[in-house]
Amino acid sequence: MTMYCNYYNSAKFLITYLALIILSLALSGCASRKTEITIPAPPDKIWTVLTDTDGYKEWNPVFVPSKGELEKLEEGEILVWSYTQPRQDPVDTKLKVVKFVENEKFIQKGGIWGILDVKHHWLLEEVPDGTRVTNLEEWSGIGVLFWDYSWVEPTYKVMNENLKKQVMSLR
Repeated sequence: MTMYCNYYNSAKFLITYLALIILSLALSGCASRKTEITIPAPPDKIWTVLTDTDGYKEWNPVFVPSKGELEKLEEGEILVWSYTQPRQDPVDTKLKVVKFVENEKFIQKGGIWGILDVKHHWLLEEVPDGTRVTNLEEWSGIGVLFWDYSWVEPTYKVMNENLKKQVMSLR
């Protein structure tokens, strides 16, 4: 009986230890990429483009609504986007709007907690030359340790330039 208890306790300890390692990896994996651009226009002009989700296909190489126009851009809404990484097929992804402040910020969150959680920010700040647009993406979870996100920064710089062209075409 003592041998069984020692084996049982050892197995229980090992399982607990492995679970703690996996949990700590899931919580410790994090990364982010930020790009910025100054657009010579007021925040409301940029906001018009950011909230016209039907127009995303004209300028956004990563996120396009997958269910037609997204009519409810407000906190708490779940949006379904077609998400495309370079050289890969698009996949539908659901993102929840966690912050939506007109002419200031549009923040969405999605993914699978602990595996690969994502938070995408559009931040607008009026500056002397127009509006600084910050495009920030943050990831957390164990998947960050294995996912190649090197494509994000160059792709988001292109996205920002496309956004600028789209905004400037409104004039």
